[in-house]
Amino acid sequence: MKLFPLVILFSAACSITACSHDYVISTPDGHMMTAHGKPMKDKDTGLISYRDADGNIHQLHPSDVKEISEK
Repeated sequence: MKLFPLVILFSAACSITACSHDYVISTPDGHMMTAHGKPMKDKDTGLISYRDADGNIHQLHPSDVKEISEK
């Protein structure tokens, strides 16, 4: 019976990490940034927000983004 909570915890951890994908944001000048999770466009400012591998949030103007692709 002690194994059941561990199985539940393991399956929950697997399902959470499976939903998180990395994305690559490329700029017109050739820079490439890796975003942890899908970048989102802010409705108020129009800027594209993304979280880097260290957990820091960055914002880019849409004209500075050439392409966003899943890694």
